[in-house]
Amino acid sequence: MGGTKTDLQCCADDLCVSSVIDAPLSEPEANELARVLAALADPVRLRLLSLVASRTEICSCDLEAPLAKSQPTVSHHTRVLSEAGLLVGEKRGRWMWWSVEPDRLAAVRKALGA
Repeated sequence: MGGTKTDLQCCADDLCVSSVIDAPLSEPEANELARVLAALADPVRLRLLSLVASRTEICSCDLEAPLAKSQPTVSHHTRVLSEAGLLVGEKRGRWMWWSVEPDRLAAVRKALGA
């Protein structure tokens, strides 16, 4: 999706953040990590991420029924996850096709010391 790259997006493999268990986070590091975690802090987005992760890719149109949400609501949540770098979307015709960004998920796990 469009938009400017943030520090989070330019450092996807490590989120530009140290592991929280290795050393105290600086304020910018804490802000970066909090942004990604905030995207995950919604039950609908967690379900959406798990639905996308269960497949190689999925159309937005196939997310409405399992989430019991309207297309505009699905679009809002996919946008939030995409802006956090957790999903990657490709427009095909009138629909977006989504896949998980595995490096981003690995970076979140690394930052949390998991």
